Amino acid sequence: MGFADLSIAEIAADYSISVDKVLSMCDQLGIAYKNQKTRLALEDAKAIISQILSETNPTGNND
Repeated sequence: MGFADLSIAEIAADYSISVDKVLSMCDQLGIAYKNQKTRLALEDAKAIISQILSETNPTGNND
């Protein structure tokens, strides 16, 4: 498994959400971390980003 070279704090900043929100997502998705500076595996970063995008752009609400 490769690394995305993104930390939890960087994802939070990139998507304008709190670090606590990203940490909560990690807990929900079963992603292990030590702190907000933890570098994430590529698949873990993708899972978090996908979760962020699904919460900010839910499908079917484009009316």
